[in-house]
Amino acid sequence: MLVCTSVFAQIDVEELKIRAEAGDKSATRQLAETYYLGRNGVEQNFSEAVRWYLKLAQQGDVRAQTTVGLMYLRGYGVPRDPVAAHHWWSFAAAANDPGAQYDLGTLYLLGEGVQQDYAQAARWYQQAAQRGHLQAQHDLGMLYYQGRGIERDVRSAYYWLKVAALQGDEKAEEHLKLVGSDLNADEIRQAEVRAEEWMKKLKKSLK
Repeated sequence: MLVCTSVFAQIDVEELKIRAEAGDKSATRQLAETYYLGRNGVEQNFSEAVRWYLKLAQQGDVRAQTTVGLMYLRGYGVPRDPVAAHHWWSFAAAANDPGAQYDLGTLYLLGEGVQQDYAQAARWYQQAAQRGHLQAQHDLGMLYYQGRGIERDVRSAYYWLKVAALQGDEKAEEHLKLVGSDLNADEIRQAEVRAEEWMKKLKKSLK
C-alpha cells in the first residue's frame, strides 16, 4: 500500500496516524491530503484518503465535507453515490463554501442524487457566484439568459458572463457575443460598468 522513498517517510506516516487517531485535525488533514495526492513517498490511495477526510468531515470541517462530496460523486475510494455527495455538500454549502454551493447547484441542474430542480440550481449558483466562484458566475449567467430556474434577465446574464470573462473565462467571453446581441449599446455599457465594479471589490478583498 505504501511506497516509501526512505524509512523516515514510513515513520512520518505512522506518526501522523497516531496523532490523527488522537484527534489532531492538522495531522488528519495532512494524512488525508498525502493519500489523496500520493506524495511524501506514499502511494496514492483514495480509500485511505476518504477515510481520513470523513473523519474531518464528521467533525464539521467544511473543506473536508466538500472534498468528501467530490469523492462520492466521482467514486474515488468509495462506490459512486450522488446522494452521499449531496449530503456532504449540503453541510459545506450551508457554511458558505462556494465550491460546495456550485457543486450542489450542479446536482440540481442535472438531477443527480436529487430531483432535477432548476430553481435550486440557480439559487446555489447565485450564492457561489457572489462569493467569487468563476464557473458559477458563467453558469448563472446562462441560466439568466435561458430563463431556467430564474426569471429571464438578459442584462443580468450579460453582467455575470462579463464578470467571468474579466477573470479569463474564455467560454464566458464567447457567450457574451450571443447574449449581447439581445441588448442595446447602453444596456451593455451599464452591465460592463457593474462588472468592472464587482472586479474592483474582488481585488480589494484579495489584498
